[in-house]
Amino acid sequence: QVPLVESGGGLVQAGGSLRLSCAASGRTSRSYAMGWFRQAPGKEREFVAAISGSGGTTSYSDDVKGRFTVSRDNAKNTMSLQMNSLKTEDTAVYYCASRLRMTATSMAGEYEYWGRGTQVTVSS
Repeated sequence: QVPLVESGGGLVQAGGSLRLSCAASGRTSRSYAMGWFRQAPGKEREFVAAISGSGGTTSYSDDVKGRFTVSRDNAKNTMSLQMNSLKTEDTAVYYCASRLRMTATSMAGEYEYWGRGTQVTVSS
């Protein structure tokens, strides 16, 4: 059983919006910190946003701050990423990640569990 499953990716025009979801199961369904990362073709995986286990603390990369919003519903074991004002440079595979601690981090190496990713393509 895959502990993290992303959904909501797709093709959207620049300036549009998408909402990604991440469903957690098993050990990752506890209220641990979670994050979103993305990887564009030919580039390294990069941090997008993170949220603490309680949901009270969030952080964003400078590239998405003010456009993206991360949230979670611990009762439903889900995390979401609302992406507005999308740009062509946001095109990437987006990954959900979970770590076995309450505090969020932007460091990919600090996350133990990863989803398989969902493609987001922003056209001009």
